[in-house]
Order: sequence, then C-alpha cells, then structure tokens
Amino acid sequence: AMAGWGWARAVRGLLLDVSGVLYDSGADGGVPIAGSAEAVRRIKASGLKLQLCTNETQATREDFVRKLRAMGFDISVAEVTAPAPAACRLLRERGLRPHLLVHDGLLPEFAEIDKTNPNCVVLGDAAENFTYANLNEAFRLLIGMEKPVLISLGKGRYYKETDGLKLDVGAYMKALEYACDVQAEVVGKPAKRFFESALAELGVPPEQAIMIGDDIVSDVGGAQQCGMRALQVRTGKYRPSDENHPEVKPDAYVNNLAEAVDIILQHL
Repeated sequence: AMAGWGWARAVRGLLLDVSGVLYDSGADGGVPIAGSAEAVRRIKASGLKLQLCTNETQATREDFVRKLRAMGFDISVAEVTAPAPAACRLLRERGLRPHLLVHDGLLPEFAEIDKTNPNCVVLGDAAENFTYANLNEAFRLLIGMEKPVLISLGKGRYYKETDGLKLDVGAYMKALEYACDVQAEVVGKPAKRFFESALAELGVPPEQAIMIGDDIVSDVGGAQQCGMRALQVRTGKYRPSDENHPEVKPDAYVNNLAEAVDIILQHL
C-alpha cells in the first residue's frame, strides 16, 4: 500500500476544513467527529503547521473558536481563516457599504464597517434569516443599483448538521444572481484568493501543503487549483457519489481526519 501514498510526502503544513472534518454542526452546538480532536493535537505535536480554512459564517471567529475549544480542539483565532474578515478587507479596499443578509451571530464581524446608504449586498449563511422578505429586500437593493455588486461568503450548496442536510448560501446566491442578472463575487472557498490568504497565514507554499475537507468542489477542487494536494474525508457531507465526480479527483480518500493524520505522520 505504501506505493499509493506518494501524496503524503514533503508536507510542512495542513489546511483543514472544519464542519464535516472536525465536527458535525447542529442545533445542539454540534458533535466532534471521532478521533479529530486527538488528530489536531498530534498535528501540533509533530511540528507541522496548521490552519483552519472554513466557510463558516454563522458566528464570529471568536465564538467559533470558543465552541471548538469547548469540544476539546486546541485552536486559536489566529489559526482560523474565515470569509467575514476577508470580506471586510475587500469592502474597505473598494469603498463598499454593504447591506448585510447574514446570520445574526456574524454581525459583530462587520461592526466597524460603514453600512449607511448601501452600494452592495453581502450574503452569508443566514439560515433562519433567509426569509422571502429578507431575500426580496436584498433583491430590490441590487436591482436598483446601476452596477449591482453581490458578494457571497462562500457558494456551498448544502452542508450536514446532526439532524440532516441544510441548504447553504450558494443556493440563495444563485437565486439573486438569476433574479438580478448579476455575477456574485465569492469570498471564501473555492476562491483562489481565499486559499492563498490561508496559505500565507500558514506560511507554507502550496506544494508543501495538504487541504483536508469533506466538500469535493469547495475544499478538494479549490485547493488543487491552487497547487495543493487535497484529501477527501468520508465524513460530514461526503456521499459515495462524490467518488465519481466528473471534474474533481482527490489525491486520496481517507475515512476521517484521524486516518489522514496517521498516514501523513508516518511519512514525515
């Protein structure tokens, strides 16, 4: 079997997706995936660098990290690359004032941003806030703009919670794109710029990094397009049909994060 493990060589850093790799989210706060907290400890003890690269947009990074630490994950805010701070940088650079259609838990990330007289719409995983009235309000603002600007914090189709699959921000992004005949700008995976900023925070070039995720398109495809190796875990939203994906072929499939870390550490 060793011959099939060429992908595990010459690694200096790991990028990990969070939901579906470290834990399954849910109304109960979520459930850690077996062996994942120990796997994170082993990565850190080995001297490999670690960065979480997440499209999580239901909470601030501080709250998100607090939740992870309560589940037994040794993670700090600096080790999390998330869409909201990246979006705030982009808004400032371009003098954009957003109308926010996001989760209430994410609002503090935008506290310092000017939101008066909006000239763009920022869409996150608003969950229960994705009402007809809220989508229609975003639609009316966009359709009324001379040059509509729609920024989406990710474009996932769905994710897995403990009680089943949930529609993700991408479905609502597509609805607004269609209604307004506009192309959204995605901040988050699989955008190249987002992976590049995660790699910069990791301090490792793409050819020495491996991305581990449960989303064949956002995690695996996005990372490979940046020159990284990428592994698909058979946890989270993984479905057997992913293994016949027409475009994306992971460097390897692993049953879970713990197994991936076992193999990687054996090759250090």
